[in-house]
Amino acid sequence: MEQHYLNSSFREKLIEHSLISELLKISWKNKSCSIEISKPEVDNQGYDLIMEDLGMIRHVQLKTSHIGSSTSKQKVHIALANKPSGCMVWVYFNEATLELGPFLFFGNNPNEQLPSIVDFPIAKHSKGNAEGVKNERPSIRIISKSKFEVINTIEELYQRLFEFV
Repeated sequence: MEQHYLNSSFREKLIEHSLISELLKISWKNKSCSIEISKPEVDNQGYDLIMEDLGMIRHVQLKTSHIGSSTSKQKVHIALANKPSGCMVWVYFNEATLELGPFLFFGNNPNEQLPSIVDFPIAKHSKGNAEGVKNERPSIRIISKSKFEVINTIEELYQRLFEFV
């Protein structure tokens, strides 16, 4: 599927908007119509979206992978841990239909900070410097897939984001 590689930025936005749409539908079906979703003007604090519903605010870092992807880890900015309810949502999608799910979640209950990531491995730059050395990125940590909680449906993800478990 060459299109996925050539248009990866387009695909990433499409998945983000699909996720937002699905969360809005749940708020509609719940008859609350109360979810609010915002985007930061600058992406330097480790999150892509701010979501609020049921009195809970979430700063969410989004990651995406197609079902069957061999990706086994994700990178996160340490600033996400400073947000009151920071979390990561890793969205899997069907490569042919772009249907969403399952989802992986790394975080705590609403109003609880991200689990500690200070001891997680420090990421390195993907490209080497002039000498070919890949320098460390001290503000970025690597989280293995095994640290994420599996969430099968969008309804379960909504509950995980905005309700205490």
